[in-house]
Amino acid sequence: MSIGFGHKVTRSSTLEHQLAVMQQAPGSSAFLLLQAWPRPSARRFWCNLNNLNPLGKISGKAIVIPWSLLDVAQVPGGSGELRLMQRGTEFSIRLGHNELMNSRRSGSEEALGTIACERIKARNRPQILIGGLGMGFTLRAALAVLGPEARIVVAELVPAVLAWARGSMVEVFGTSLKDPRVRIRESDVGHLIRSSRSTFDAILLDVDNGPEGLTRKGNDALYNMEGLRAAGTALCSGGILAVWSSGPDLDFTRRLRKTGFDVDEVRARANGSRRGARHVIWIASHADHGHQAIHV
Repeated sequence: MSIGFGHKVTRSSTLEHQLAVMQQAPGSSAFLLLQAWPRPSARRFWCNLNNLNPLGKISGKAIVIPWSLLDVAQVPGGSGELRLMQRGTEFSIRLGHNELMNSRRSGSEEALGTIACERIKARNRPQILIGGLGMGFTLRAALAVLGPEARIVVAELVPAVLAWARGSMVEVFGTSLKDPRVRIRESDVGHLIRSSRSTFDAILLDVDNGPEGLTRKGNDALYNMEGLRAAGTALCSGGILAVWSSGPDLDFTRRLRKTGFDVDEVRARANGSRRGARHVIWIASHADHGHQAIHV
């Protein structure tokens, strides 16, 4: 095996020593050449040296940085537990074998906040309800679009998620939770929707893996006919209901239209680039406009 630093490639019989030397250069990147020297057809694996932690292990082919379990939390009314994992500067929240969110793949969650808030940002003192704090990507995207008069309520059901945002993941969240436009409610977003009438200019839902409840069965009530009618009642005239999903759901699209919404289906990349999985965002409103599919 050989190891490279920048464009300089050297042969190394003491891989651990060269890694230690390179880690003294903060912000540098390195690649590992997985080959028997001097074979020319090497495969390169880039890694940020700041992400190499002391617990990293060297296998026969590459640096393996293990995931560390930081905390677990029960989902109220759910059948499993959430696990907060960390690997270097990367965070992951998982339910069983399913990864619900990852700090390195924020593109579609950001699109949820950006697209919805772009449509209502010109309103006077817009009021926004976000269901599900997650890793704060949707919140920060909304804050970037909206002006100083906007008000955002974030409803998060799991207390531990709020604790993680203020603790282990504080650098991921930055100053968003302290923004004067933001109010955090430790509550079921469904309760807030059902108790509101003509209150919100936009409701953004990212409380599960999509319209089919994964973390808790009770989330299905947000996406059935009754739940969609309640959302329509909670919205101001011409308000926007935006819903994130890991994949398409034709039945949900039909339910939106049956409850009086016009629907745009947005396809957004998970990592915000031209690669990676496509997630789906429904942008629904009672305003009259044509249906279209948008790709971002």
